[in-house]
Amino acid sequence: MASLDPTGRFTDRVADYLRFRPGYPPALLEWVGAEHSIGPPWLVADVGAGTGISSRLFLEAGHAVVAVEPNAAMRAAAVEALRETPRFRAVNATAEATSLPEASTDLVVAAQAFHWFDPEAVRLEWRRILRPRGLVLVVWNARRTSGTAFLEGYEQLLRRHSTDYAAVAERYPEPDFMRAWFGRGFRAARSFENHQVLDLRGLKGRLLSSSYAPAPGRPGHEALLRALDHLFHRTAEGGHVTLEYETRAYLGRP
Repeated sequence: MASLDPTGRFTDRVADYLRFRPGYPPALLEWVGAEHSIGPPWLVADVGAGTGISSRLFLEAGHAVVAVEPNAAMRAAAVEALRETPRFRAVNATAEATSLPEASTDLVVAAQAFHWFDPEAVRLEWRRILRPRGLVLVVWNARRTSGTAFLEGYEQLLRRHSTDYAAVAERYPEPDFMRAWFGRGFRAARSFENHQVLDLRGLKGRLLSSSYAPAPGRPGHEALLRALDHLFHRTAEGGHVTLEYETRAYLGRP
């Protein structure tokens, strides 16, 4: 768990990841479509696709999607979840070496994954696979850590009981970094409201989908769940709590 190598961190968390990770608000697709003319003719490369949460979003909007995912368990989960969609395929490759042909992609999407990539290596690789009009969309759900007793307690719980939460949290890029990464190719940035309403089972699944949470059988796992159970019963309303997110999106050409 001390390693920040992303490829293997989620292998034992696929089921919880698939079921309990948040999706992305429909307003995100409305924004890229209405304001930037990105629509179904655009072929999407979903880089770091994981279990296919972001792939599904673009498939449902009518795009063809190729998922680039090096983790075998997560890639298999995506293929199984999207097996009835003929416009979807997945490849075993990394963000820095996608295996996709040169000038073959209209939109590169990195959803909840950019912080795991080598930013300079992906800049070169994504330029290689993009067509002349092509763009990159970097998006992630930034969890709010204050504003309610539950949100503040959840943040404290993570810092107290998770293995390397602080190290992972520090990897998320700030807005200035993303603008600088795009440079003169920066097109636009937007944020959207997003949230999950969870019962206790859902909250446990959401927590255990995170790579920094001690997995079953690991030191600290039982203490983590006891603390989570206490937090839930102290802050839940009507048997549910709400995880709030700001979905941040950056669009441009690297």
